[in-house]
Amino acid sequence: MLYPAAGRPTRPISPLKDSPLAGRPLRKCHWPGYPFRECLRFTGIEKGVEMVHVSDIPAMSGVGSSSAFTVGFLNSLHALMGQMVTKRQLAKEAIHVEQDMIGENVGSQDQTAAAFGGLNRIDFDGDGGPRMTPITIGDESSTWLQNHLLFFFTGFSRISSEVAAAQVAATPAKLRELAILKEMVTQGVEILYKPRADYADFGRLLHESWMLKRSLTAKISAPAIDDIYETGRRAGALGGKLCGAGSGGFMLFFAPPESHARIREALAKLVLVPIRFDSLGSHVAFYSS
Repeated sequence: MLYPAAGRPTRPISPLKDSPLAGRPLRKCHWPGYPFRECLRFTGIEKGVEMVHVSDIPAMSGVGSSSAFTVGFLNSLHALMGQMVTKRQLAKEAIHVEQDMIGENVGSQDQTAAAFGGLNRIDFDGDGGPRMTPITIGDESSTWLQNHLLFFFTGFSRISSEVAAAQVAATPAKLRELAILKEMVTQGVEILYKPRADYADFGRLLHESWMLKRSLTAKISAPAIDDIYETGRRAGALGGKLCGAGSGGFMLFFAPPESHARIREALAKLVLVPIRFDSLGSHVAFYSS
């Protein structure tokens, strides 16, 4: 929620007092101090504003929460100024705020996904910005795919910029692996357009991609993360991956529904979070002048 606060200083209000970042100095705090300040600076808003932020997940969990915050806050600020911007503009502005103004080692996929929503292939071609290709598999197949996913919080939080920095440094020596990962995107989309009986191949491809990604740097995985993944696989998951940059956050598994009970039991110490695909992306739910 965002509303003018005439005569009062601009301030964020968040109920997440138990956030892993609680008590961290602002100069080291990516969430939410920097995005809040830089979004205001980018839009040129100097008058008092109060913002109330509520999140279903903790910060530093690898699912784009900081980028979702930046996108949503920029969208709210534009609405406050009477502006309705396109999703493409919103994504590009959020990327600029995080990469150029804050100076974080972050990619561009999280901001784009938060702005657009939906199930998409996202291609990046330099200054041209993101190119979106909707994956139009229909509601029935989309639901079927969702019903094969399990989403566990590993209990480990991390600062993604630090993990990503190590990956950026290793990139020149990992061009072959990165090229293979890029090709796997095309393979994954092709599988989703096949009959659902072939979707097991998607789980196996997810496994191959995670094995390749975790080899990029030593910071992407850890013994505890590997143990969680192998436990899920032994219980029936066909594949999976650690979401985000690595080192913690959420583990996503692809598994037949008949294996879900065994996987939940095997990983009973972890928090299972229900998920569903979003088709709207960032949007203003209520506006009143």
